[in-house]
Amino acid sequence: MDITVTPWSASAAFPLLTTLTLVPLAAMVAILFSRSSKTALHFGFAGASLTLLLSVYLLTVFDSATPGIHLVEQAHFAGLSYRVGVDGTNILFIPLTAVLTLLALIYTLITRHVTDRLFIACLLGYETVLIGAFAALNVMQFWLWCVLELVPVALLTIHAGTGQNRRWVVVQLLQYWVSGLLMTLAGFLLLAFGLIDAAHPLTFDWLTLKQNNAYLHDEVLIFILLLFGFAIRMPLFPFHGWLPVLAEQGTVASAVIFLVGLKLGIYAVIRFILPMVPGVAEQWAGFVVTLGLISIFYGALLALMQINIRRLLAFAVISQTGMLVIGAFCFNENGLEGSLLLSVAYGLAMAGMLFSVGLIYERTRTAYLPRLGGLFDTNGTLALLFLISALSTMVMPGTPGFDAAHLLVEGIIEEDGWLLAIAILIGNVMSAAFLLWAFQRIFMANPKRAKQPYNCAHHPVWKERFITVAICLLLIGTGFYTTPWLNFIDQDAAAIGKQFPMHGAQLPLNPPFSNGEVSQPSDADAKDGQHE
Repeated sequence: MDITVTPWSASAAFPLLTTLTLVPLAAMVAILFSRSSKTALHFGFAGASLTLLLSVYLLTVFDSATPGIHLVEQAHFAGLSYRVGVDGTNILFIPLTAVLTLLALIYTLITRHVTDRLFIACLLGYETVLIGAFAALNVMQFWLWCVLELVPVALLTIHAGTGQNRRWVVVQLLQYWVSGLLMTLAGFLLLAFGLIDAAHPLTFDWLTLKQNNAYLHDEVLIFILLLFGFAIRMPLFPFHGWLPVLAEQGTVASAVIFLVGLKLGIYAVIRFILPMVPGVAEQWAGFVVTLGLISIFYGALLALMQINIRRLLAFAVISQTGMLVIGAFCFNENGLEGSLLLSVAYGLAMAGMLFSVGLIYERTRTAYLPRLGGLFDTNGTLALLFLISALSTMVMPGTPGFDAAHLLVEGIIEEDGWLLAIAILIGNVMSAAFLLWAFQRIFMANPKRAKQPYNCAHHPVWKERFITVAICLLLIGTGFYTTPWLNFIDQDAAAIGKQFPMHGAQLPLNPPFSNGEVSQPSDADAKDGQHE
C-alpha cells in the first residue's frame, strides 16, 4: 500500500520540523556559553517559547483530512539520508513536548535549580532529542536520537537528582537502556539488510522499508528484537526495574519531560513494528496482551504498596503502559486511536501530578507519604492540580482520558471480547484507588509532623498558579472538546488498521519494489478499485 508523501513546501513557509529541532538546540548552546545564570534562563525561556509557538504552527498547517506523511524534509549526503515528517501517530507528541518543557522551566523558577545553567541546558537538550526522535522517518536516525537521550537523562540525574545513590541509579539505567538500544539496533539492521536480496541498495528509510516489507526475512526475530527493545523503553513488565529507582532519585523537572520520552516507546511500536511486520505482530498479539495485563495489575498493586509518592507514580506509569500496549495490539482504528490519544492524556496528567508532588517536596523536603498530611489548607492550588490530573488519569468524564479510554475499550471489545475489556476496567478502578488514596494521605489526612511556615517569597504563588491553570485548562479543555485531537490521528490510525490481513485489507503477496515515493495506480488497478 502506497503512502502519500507531502513535502514541507506544500503547506509550510519553511522547513518546520528541522527548525523545531534546531531552535531548542541553539538555545542549549547559547545557555552553555552564557556568562550568567540570568542570561541562561532568558535563553532557555526564549528557546522553549519559540518552540511552543512553532509547534502550534505545526498543528495549523497539518492536513488532518489526508492520510500519509506531511511536511516531509529529506536530504542525502555522504551515503546517509535524512528524512523527517509527521502524521497522525506523532503529530500530538511534538506540541506535548514543547508545552511540558516550558512548564518545566517555569517550575525551575521555584526550585533551587533556577541558577543552574547545566540543568537548564539539559532540559532544552532533552527537548531537542525528543522532537528529533518523534519526527524521524529514518530508522537509524531514530535510533541515534534514542542514544543521545542517554546524555541529558544521565546528567540531570547525577547533577541535579535528590537521592543519595544517583550514580548507582545511572548505572542501572545504562544497563537497561543499552540492552534495549542494542536489541533495537539489531532489529533495525535485520530490517534493512533483509531487503538487499530484492536487488536494492541498503537503506534505512522508513518509507522504503515499509512499502517493501514483503521481501523481509527473519520477521519473527525482527519482531522480538524490536518489541523487547521498545518494552524496556516504555517500560513494560518485566522490563520496568529502572523506572521506580530513577523516579525516586531524579528531579521532578526532568521527570516531567521524561514522561514524554516514555511515550516514545509506545510510539515506536506503532511506527516501527505494526507496519513493518504486521503478520508476526498478529501471531504474537496474545503474548503481548498478556504482558500488558500483567503490567496493569502488577503496577497497580505495587503502587498501592508504596510509601514514596514518586515511586507510586512510577508504578502508575507501568500500569498505564500495559493499557496502551493492549490498545496498540488491537489492530483496529478504535484501539490505535485510543492508545495514541491516551498516551498524550497520560503524559499531561502525570506531569501535573509530578509538578504538584515536586512543589510539595520543595516545601516539606520529603516525598514519603507517612510524613505528609494536612496540606490542603496551605497548598490548595497544588491539591487542585493533583486532583484534576489524577481524575484525568482515572479517565473520568470531562477529561481527555475519558474519550481515549472509551475508544480503547471499544477496540479491545472488537478484537478480544468483553472479558479482556472488563479486566482493563478493573485495572482502571485500581488506579483510581491508589491515586485517591495518595491524595487523601498528602492533603486531607491529619498531619504527622509540624507544619512548615508558609513563605510566599520563597514559594512564588503566581508561578504555581500559572502551572496549575495551564495544565488544568489543557486537561479540561481537551476533555470537553476532544474532536479536533481525534481528527489529527483518525485517518492514519485507520490506515494502519487496514494493513492487517485478518483485520483490514489483504496485504499484496508481491508488491512492486518502491523507494518510498508515491506511485500512481495503473488503469487496471483503478478499474478494480471501482468494482470493490
